[in-house]
Amino acid sequence: MLAAVLHKKEELRLEEVPIPEISEDEVIIRVKKCGICGTDPHIFKGHFPAPFPLIMGHEFSGEIVNVGKQVKSVAIGAKVTADINISCNHCYFCRVGQKLLCESIKQIGVHVDGAFAEYVKVPQGNIYTLPDEMDWEKAAYIEPLACAIHGLERARMTIGSSVAIIGAGPMGLALGKLAKLNGAAQVILTELNQSRIEKAKAIGVDHVIHAGQENPIEAVKELTEGRGADFVFEAVGSSYTYRQAFEMVRRGGTLIAYGAAPADAAIDIKPFDIFSKELTIVGSYAGSYGTWQQAIQLIKNGLFNPHEIITKTIALEQIIEGINEALYNKDVIKIMVGI
Repeated sequence: MLAAVLHKKEELRLEEVPIPEISEDEVIIRVKKCGICGTDPHIFKGHFPAPFPLIMGHEFSGEIVNVGKQVKSVAIGAKVTADINISCNHCYFCRVGQKLLCESIKQIGVHVDGAFAEYVKVPQGNIYTLPDEMDWEKAAYIEPLACAIHGLERARMTIGSSVAIIGAGPMGLALGKLAKLNGAAQVILTELNQSRIEKAKAIGVDHVIHAGQENPIEAVKELTEGRGADFVFEAVGSSYTYRQAFEMVRRGGTLIAYGAAPADAAIDIKPFDIFSKELTIVGSYAGSYGTWQQAIQLIKNGLFNPHEIITKTIALEQIIEGINEALYNKDVIKIMVGI
């Protein structure tokens, strides 16, 4: 099969590799679409820990073409997507319902081979079947939407609250849309890129702040009667914007660390500020139990339309250009790879 194999930092090659062999409880999926996630360029540049060689790609949809002997829950021909998180199911964290913290968790396309390839293998327990009428691109957006839903769950956002989101990339936009669906009284989004600013306005964000033309911290405070936002999502992944998030959140508010910063990035934090302001700080980095089904239902029932965020679709043969475009062209929001 044709696959994009990352051999080392910044060395991505299209190659013919064997179709994965499956165990008795795994399936083979013929990949139809796979999105380029913000994590993929981080892996490509060596900023996110991952093994080499690796086939990246974890936002995917496709059709089952082969099943192991013990697979009973899905059949050949099924239209599917998959939870990318493969946990051991027996460590402490798995047993207390914190699968993402599993001591031996592996993520498809991050720690084991993923879907920038013609075929990908997945455990049957990670498979979600999809409605026949859902197109492949919408289906490939279920994974990032599940991640955003988990972010809202981690925040424990309350109805009637103010929500500030730093960054209007695909995840920031998804968080903004979900915050409105969950009853936020006002959603404030800060962004530098004009194309992304216009997209945020188009999907219904209440206030969009051009961070290059006005001070985003002051603007958020002005919109919240001087307090700061009840909930602040950092959805960029830079030390600079994480520092902004601490200034945007009100006393007694919640800061959600959502953006994937480089593993060695650091910021100075004053413990007294966390203590005296009674801040809540939570992290959120992937989809979890239940969020996949929620994402499917939101897309199926027209409450979330991934086509509002998807910018373009490219062929697998263009994957290197696509990764570089995701890195450097901020006019592009979400790239889908057709395989």
